[in-house]
Amino acid sequence: MGQQRTDLAMEAHALWQEQAGAGQRLRGVRSVADRIEGFESHVVDVLDQQGAKALGKPQGRYITLELDGLLRREEDSFARAVQAVARLLGPMLPEQGEVLVVGLGNRAITPDLVGPLAVEHTLVTRHLVGRLEMFGHLRPVAALAAGVLATTGVESGQLIQAVVGRLKPACVIAVDALASRSVERLCRTVQLSDSGIVPGSGVGNHRMALDAHTLGVPVLAVGVPTVVEASTLIMDLLGREDMEDLPGGQLFVTPREVDSRVADLARVIGYGVSLALNPELSVEELTMLVD
Repeated sequence: MGQQRTDLAMEAHALWQEQAGAGQRLRGVRSVADRIEGFESHVVDVLDQQGAKALGKPQGRYITLELDGLLRREEDSFARAVQAVARLLGPMLPEQGEVLVVGLGNRAITPDLVGPLAVEHTLVTRHLVGRLEMFGHLRPVAALAAGVLATTGVESGQLIQAVVGRLKPACVIAVDALASRSVERLCRTVQLSDSGIVPGSGVGNHRMALDAHTLGVPVLAVGVPTVVEASTLIMDLLGREDMEDLPGGQLFVTPREVDSRVADLARVIGYGVSLALNPELSVEELTMLVD
């Protein structure tokens, strides 16, 4: 039996609905659509183990933000996208304390570059807070581009565990690339969740989970779908799920303009995370401080 892969909770919920039939309601899951800063958003709350098992997602809140306007270069779309990410991420954050932002991914592979690039656009303040009076209002933030096992020889999870053990942050924000079911959502969607993340899951290379259990602190995840597994795309296009041994299980599809789209969304995420942590700043001030 073929299975369509997706890291997006809203797509997992839609797949369940398609299989269950119209009018069926999944217990343990609540789904709500909304708009924020002119963009569509979808909130999926996985409330219990029944919902978690049905969707294949841990319990928690998953918010999907559709940033099509950013792709179309609509007026003020960058600033609005940054503010939307900040407004959605803000309520998930602890009210105070140091935060560690982690960029997951392989710098040598463009679809996997979202995390490391987002870290480059994050306002890092840990070394400034408390030293100069003019920076006293900023929240302490540290950032780490963890790399991958193939290039560092160290599991990213182990490296992050070591840094968390030393810094003892109030929470970790992990940024990574994801897999989608739909080509239309690639590099134009951001998912935010409070349930942690498994590095490498987007390309089927699951590593150590990063969550409250493994790190001892809350882990918020921010992800961008950059690939579709080829077999998932075939099943979606043909509208069939009873296909054995589909080709493409180790092949992935990504947009032709992946370079520019990943760069744009990484900047939105870095700024959005920074604004959520320092809401007294403006997007213009962040531009001066970060870039």
